[in-house]
Amino acid sequence: MTDTSPTQRPAATTVGVDAVSRTFGDTEVLAGIDLTVEPGELLALLGPSGSGKTTLLRLIAGLDRPDTGTITLGQRVVAGGGGFVPAEKRGVGMVFQDWALFPHLSVAANVGFGLPRGQRRSSPRIDEALAQVGMAEFGDRRPDTLSGGQQQRVALARAMAPRPQVLLLDEPFSNLDTGLRAEVRGEVRRTLTEVGVTAIFVTHDRDEAFTLGDRVAIMGGGRIAQVGTPEAVYEAPTTRWVASFLGDANLLDGTVDPSTPRMATTALGSVPLREPAPSGAVTVLVRPEALAIRSGETWPIGDVEFLGHSTLTRVTSDRASFTIRSAGPPPAAPGSLVDVAYVGGPTVAWPADDASWRQPREG
Repeated sequence: MTDTSPTQRPAATTVGVDAVSRTFGDTEVLAGIDLTVEPGELLALLGPSGSGKTTLLRLIAGLDRPDTGTITLGQRVVAGGGGFVPAEKRGVGMVFQDWALFPHLSVAANVGFGLPRGQRRSSPRIDEALAQVGMAEFGDRRPDTLSGGQQQRVALARAMAPRPQVLLLDEPFSNLDTGLRAEVRGEVRRTLTEVGVTAIFVTHDRDEAFTLGDRVAIMGGGRIAQVGTPEAVYEAPTTRWVASFLGDANLLDGTVDPSTPRMATTALGSVPLREPAPSGAVTVLVRPEALAIRSGETWPIGDVEFLGHSTLTRVTSDRASFTIRSAGPPPAAPGSLVDVAYVGGPTVAWPADDASWRQPREG
């Protein structure tokens, strides 16, 4: 990595999105989005296909205009209020899903393409950006001689060469195979953190969002369902839909006694709650890793799926159905009887008639 002294660092800025909406024809793609990204923060926009993630990124970049609302970069309004700053004047860098490298140009020429015309052939910023992504020795190479991971780094260097205040990344690792994806995203996080740029990236991959994001904004149906740290959104989802979208979620029937509002009674016994719940029937979130198999004859083992690093064991009975995640090889064989204990910390519960299992704007 090159030296990133204060004189070289971009002036990371706040990104503000206030009541932003965007409609295409009769389809409302974004509906009143409110979001603030702090200077130097890495924010993941996580959601299923069609949730509006890329549209929001394009609006921040200046590649499209919002129908309503305002977008600010620092103290500057770049969209809304009757004004619009074009993309090339926003100080925003963007890494596209397909990297968009020019095959007929060298790596250095690709990186320099985003600089002012007089600096594209030779500028210290080209060498600086290549060094930041570990590609200092590859300036004379052509993109087609590089691996997928190396091409991704070149695309990142090109976006960083103009020293943007904000960097936007649209599914930047989708063209990489699984093993390389994990390696490259770790390198990208280290680079972005070291450079100190504000970054927003779009993904539909939970692991990617949790690995890269300081915070995660979960989108569904053109709305933001929840924003928080990876730990917070996983352990304390605000809706049943968010709970299920973020991973395997056992949603168990339970009851809460008014005398113990932080405890739910389920088929698996008492489960502690993070916050007091209304008395009566509830739905309790129990993550698979919060359950452990014990010796006994209470629950019948159904399917067992060995994943190498862990095992998913499914239990189905008239009383309840749920999945258990345990480390290592299968702890019990299909058809056997076991006991199951809740070993997790406090969780969340919703009233049994709560409709938040739907994706936002559904139903």
